[in-house]
Amino acid sequence: MYVITGGAGFIGSNLVHALNQRGINDILVVDDLSDGQKYKNLADLQIADYLDKDDFIARVEQRRLGLPITAILHQGACSDTTEWDGQFMLRNNFEYSKKLLQFCQEQRVPFLYASSAAVYGGSANFIEQPEHEKPLNVYGYSKLLFDQYVRQWTKQKGLSAQVAGFRYFNVYGPREQHKGKMASVAFHLDQQIKAGQNPKLFGAYDGYAPGMQARDFIYVGDVVDVNLWFLEHPEHNGIFNLGTGRAEPFKTIAESAIEFHQQGEIEYIDFPEGLKGHYQSYTCADIRLLREVGYHQEMKTVRQGVEAYLTWLNRQ
Repeated sequence: MYVITGGAGFIGSNLVHALNQRGINDILVVDDLSDGQKYKNLADLQIADYLDKDDFIARVEQRRLGLPITAILHQGACSDTTEWDGQFMLRNNFEYSKKLLQFCQEQRVPFLYASSAAVYGGSANFIEQPEHEKPLNVYGYSKLLFDQYVRQWTKQKGLSAQVAGFRYFNVYGPREQHKGKMASVAFHLDQQIKAGQNPKLFGAYDGYAPGMQARDFIYVGDVVDVNLWFLEHPEHNGIFNLGTGRAEPFKTIAESAIEFHQQGEIEYIDFPEGLKGHYQSYTCADIRLLREVGYHQEMKTVRQGVEAYLTWLNRQ
């Protein structure tokens, strides 16, 4: 059985969908459905069972899952980059992950997990090395802390089964609508245009002209493909950047949305005071490690990904 934590969430539900497409339905989804809207991400999917995240980790701690596990794909976390409750963040993103790693190593189960490009924060270089890791918020720190724990475990104890962490850059695509303010820019711009408004972007900030802050935007389908490729290649371990290797400006997303809907023009708003000093104005994944282990599939550009995503959104 495949276990997907955060399986009712954005990337998790896309992983379930991709496994279903491969004829795999023997899936245990672990999540927190306090936000009942997330059920929609699972309604058209096939799974074998569902467990609340607290029930699941209790069974893991007591070693009473009672079923053979093929792999754990750990996507569950608090992903709100504006959350500053450090105790809450570390409990959800660090302590929970440690328990799963320990379980998987003891049981010799492959463990693939979601890290984040937020570990780089204020760095100008996005390479999987400690000297470039400078998180700007407690979310980024919680992800970095677990990456460091994985490194120490690997160095001191060695690995009994595959462990691969993926530093997701800016992921966008289907099944993210439940995320509210944390949904992608593409989602929000689509909503604005459909409501008859102009798509809105941040104005000038941090030396960048309006709309020209640039990120490495990666389509969720590409993220899923990498995860499944690693499942098929259990000999590869480590922490890997998961982006396209390209930085594209937010303006390109807005232009793509306008082109899709054939309406609207970009409107710039003042950069929020609350984000100043905690915002990555530029990210670009160095994906050499990913390529070196043998993953060579090309990633979608922003224009390709936004067209695919908005086509999906507007069919719903």
